[in-house]
Formats: sequence, structure tokens, C-alpha cells
Amino acid sequence: MKALVYHGPDSKSWEDVPDAELQDPTDVVVKVDTTTICGTDLHILQGDVPAVTDGRILGHEAVGTITAVGDAVRGFSVGDRVLVPAITKCGRCEYCQRGMPSHCQTVGGIGWIFGHLIDGTQAESVRVPYADTSLYAVPEGVTDEQAIFLADALPTGYEVGVLAGNVRPGNTVAVVGAGAVGLSAVLTTGLWGASKVIAIDSNKFRLEKALEFGATDAVEVGPGTVGDVTALTDGLGVDVAIEAVGYPETLLTAASLVRPGGTIANVGVHGTPVELPMQDMWISNVTLTMGLVDTVSIPTLLKMVASGRIPAEKMGTHSFTFDQMDEAYDVFKNAAANQALKVVITPG
Repeated sequence: MKALVYHGPDSKSWEDVPDAELQDPTDVVVKVDTTTICGTDLHILQGDVPAVTDGRILGHEAVGTITAVGDAVRGFSVGDRVLVPAITKCGRCEYCQRGMPSHCQTVGGIGWIFGHLIDGTQAESVRVPYADTSLYAVPEGVTDEQAIFLADALPTGYEVGVLAGNVRPGNTVAVVGAGAVGLSAVLTTGLWGASKVIAIDSNKFRLEKALEFGATDAVEVGPGTVGDVTALTDGLGVDVAIEAVGYPETLLTAASLVRPGGTIANVGVHGTPVELPMQDMWISNVTLTMGLVDTVSIPTLLKMVASGRIPAEKMGTHSFTFDQMDEAYDVFKNAAANQALKVVITPG
């Protein structure tokens, strides 16, 4: 089969590899019908994730069709259409039992294993461990292009942004960074009744998309960013500031926007240290949250997508085939210049 293989920083190749096969009784093999690229994949290619070694197949998101089933699998059969999420869970370890499969002990202490600790989903087929507790059946009426964004981006924005930020009815929310994950947070803040959602970005296209996704206001980054947001919140600042970029300056921006008693929900993947002004923050009773997505919200989000409440398909702006994988990466890497949010990649 063909797959996108990592060969060290700044090096990847769409090449022939051995077919995905069952290894354990709890496995299934899924033929990949749709996949996408995540910002984490770009971090890997920058050399920021040393656990990813030469020869690893990249990718951790897929929608596909089961082609082989292990002897211990009870909930799925050959031919089933499934969502392969970014997080794999055994369902039995302490962290899975606590609803934190992002730290599943059975699969290595981290639930994100595809394209990280085992071969991933940017391939014609993928082996899925612990299928019964990790996969999700895709409901009839939900397209591949809708379902694929439930593998990572939408749950991340919702769980690590909206839920961790404790958004409540009537809250004011700022989302710093209107890329795919930031827009996922914008798209799901309405589920908790936020009264005002302010999108903040340096890119006009993304701000326009944020308004389409449900933001009430859009603020272009500049010298007056903090003042603009403060003016939109009666001089108080926001109840919840969601950081969805992963740079020191964007986290500092989020921290400067939140009011006393508010929450800063860090969603971005940071590759360098961040120095926070704790001498100013401690007295404001501010909460700072952060973390890796658990994807436990997928069943809820699937229902919301199936009902039309969440138009997940809006996330996809560019489509490619497997043999255009390099082009897909180029477009996604330069997302702002290409007016790209998420790319949809199919066999063709």
C-alpha cells in the first residue's frame, strides 16, 4: 500500500510500505476513505516531536471502511463505516475510567498514538488497536467530509477550549487564533450560550470565516487589540479567553483579555517556553487550563452534526487526492496565504 512516511525533520515521502495488518485480537484494519492534516503534523515535520522516528507513517485522523476484524472485536464488522479519532483508548486503565483517554496507560501513557507511536492514517489503510473502545460508527446522513473534522479539530476546540474554559450562558468569549481549532471553538461556543464571541486573528479571511462560523465580532490583530476587545466588553474583559495558536505572544494576548475571575483556556501546542506575568495575574483569580484532547465529546458532536446543528463541512476549504499529498501539505503549511482552513484528502 501507499503511505506518507516521515524521514526526519523536513523530510517525508508518499511511498510503498507493507500493508496494514491485524496484530492483536482487539485490532481492526480500516481502508482510509478520507483523511486530513493537523497542525501537529507540521510540528512533527519541524522536529518538535522527537518520539516520532524515521519510518513512521504520519496522520491521526480518518474516516474509512473496516476491511479486517480481530477475533476479540465485538462492536464492529467488515464493511462498517467508521471514524478513526486522534485518541486511542483501552477503556479499562485508570485514566480511561476517569474519562481521560488522552493519557491511556495501556497504549503507552498517551492516547495520541497514530502517527506518533504507531503508524498513522495518511495511508491507504491503517491498523486500529482497541477498536471496540476507540472507533465510532458514522451515522447515515453524515458525510465523510463532515465526519473527518470530528477526529481531532472539532473535539479539540470544544473540549480543550469551550469545556475546559467553562463557558456558560451569557459569557463573553475571546478566541485568539481563527485557524481550524480556533474556528472549532467558535463553532461550539453557541452550544453553551455565549452571548458574545470575539474572534482575533491577523488574517482577514479567517476573521470573515469566524463571523460565518458564529462569532459576533472580529478583531484584527494590531496595537489596539486589547483596547478593541475591552471596548466590546464594557471595559471588563472577557469571561473566557481561548488561545488556539501555540505561540508565547498569543497566550500573553489571551491573558491580557480575561477579566478577574475569568478563565484562560490554552488549546495551542506550544514548542517554546512562555513567561507569564504571574506577578500581575495572581491577584485576579484567573484560571489557566491546558491539555490534550480526549475526544470523549465525539458522540455528542456526531449527533449535533447529524442534526445540522454543527455544519462541520465548513471546515474543509481544499480537496486533494492521495497522490497530491505533498501539494496538500504545502497548502496547509501556508494556510493563511492560501485561504485554507482544513484540507480533505481522499484516494481520488
